[in-house]
Amino acid sequence: MDRLKERFRSIKNVVVVLSGKGGVGKSSVSSVLAARLVKSGYRVGVLDLDITGPNIPRIIGAPEKKILQSEKGWIPVYVDEEKKLGVISIGYLIKKKDAVIWRGPRKHGIIQQFLVDVNWGELDYLIIDTPPGTSDEHISLVELLHKAIPTSTLNANISKLRIIAEEEILEEKTKLGAIIVTTPQEVALIDIKKEINFCKKVNLEIIGLVENMSGFLCPNCDEVHQIFSSGGGMNLAKNSFINVLCKIPLDPRLVEICDKEGVKILLDDENEKNNLRKPILNAFQQIIEFVENWSNDRETNKDEDEDEDEDEDEEESGEKNEKKEQISKVQKKRKKMESFEF
Repeated sequence: MDRLKERFRSIKNVVVVLSGKGGVGKSSVSSVLAARLVKSGYRVGVLDLDITGPNIPRIIGAPEKKILQSEKGWIPVYVDEEKKLGVISIGYLIKKKDAVIWRGPRKHGIIQQFLVDVNWGELDYLIIDTPPGTSDEHISLVELLHKAIPTSTLNANISKLRIIAEEEILEEKTKLGAIIVTTPQEVALIDIKKEINFCKKVNLEIIGLVENMSGFLCPNCDEVHQIFSSGGGMNLAKNSFINVLCKIPLDPRLVEICDKEGVKILLDDENEKNNLRKPILNAFQQIIEFVENWSNDRETNKDEDEDEDEDEDEEESGEKNEKKEQISKVQKKRKKMESFEF
């Protein structure tokens, strides 16, 4: 597991994207979020862990490329010249028409290989797109991530001895969290409750919930029409005491981009301006702001811990001074008693 830990030394944040059921647009949200993070100046990797339905290569816009290998490991498929957006998917390792018919152990093996052997380099964010539900892939992923990332940075109830043993695994601690994607329909919300419980059981911090396909964005204007139900995901998030990141309307143009050109075209300023409309831009900007705040909590918590330590040191120092003064007073009294003549 040393190689696994070593890989995550250069990754600042790991964001696992989850959904309770299929067809909610999880892979599209992962891909567009990755592109928007790159536009915000970050280096981003996208890891597609949907073994049986790897759609990320097509959605991202690089379905024909291949993974290369070097002495340092597998090289991600980069979709931009600056190599700020890299992608890894089993879709690059199999033929288009091949069906992946694997049992749990083999799925675990390829997930471990992706986490251990891929040479991402320095990353600000690694976005991991997972299959729907809570299956073998999720269990294997979380188990391996807990081994790769210092336990003291996770919201896990573990012993102090284990924290002490693992607190120096990374010089700059990697943060691990999850974004849950749902649609407003009741049938999707039932499965999302299970996803939230899964995160709690495996000690995976929930950054927040995204309500996708929340209304329909008119092709002729920027008006969002509520032709479907809306707000179900928001209510569920509030009742579950988790953050509501945003509501993303269904936009026919964005659907077309994911199906044909790929979201890599959004890395170009002119294409972004012509294809991403205001409600979509605002929604993903909200997600980025939440993710940035979540990421920056690392520094905030560190400063708070340092302040607490300083306060404790000051308190200890004050207590020691008080004791010294008390001892000094007692010694003076003794000297007076010894020198007193009857």
